[in-house]
Amino acid sequence: MLGGARVDDLRGAPAQRERGPEYVVVLVSYGFDGIPWLERVYQATALWDALEMGDQADIHCYTASEFLRRRTSLPLIASVVERGLLLFEDTAQSQPVPALRSRPV
Repeated sequence: MLGGARVDDLRGAPAQRERGPEYVVVLVSYGFDGIPWLERVYQATALWDALEMGDQADIHCYTASEFLRRRTSLPLIASVVERGLLLFEDTAQSQPVPALRSRPV
């Protein structure tokens, strides 16, 4: 999922607001099981090209169960779930991650 101030701008958020991070990337994967959280974030952050994208990103990498907890305990993640863009959903998984639906633009 992609969220942050740039996505909010595209969706018509008013200019006079606290912007927060320009980009927030939330990656959710069953493949993260067994990989330490810090290693996941380090690897994902290394892949983000801030020069190409125009700014740094706040990157979050969760297993499905971690995501289900974080979407209610972290306001930033709840905001991305509510107002962000769902960029990809692996529908081939036998256990889809709940609540990854993005509202239409």
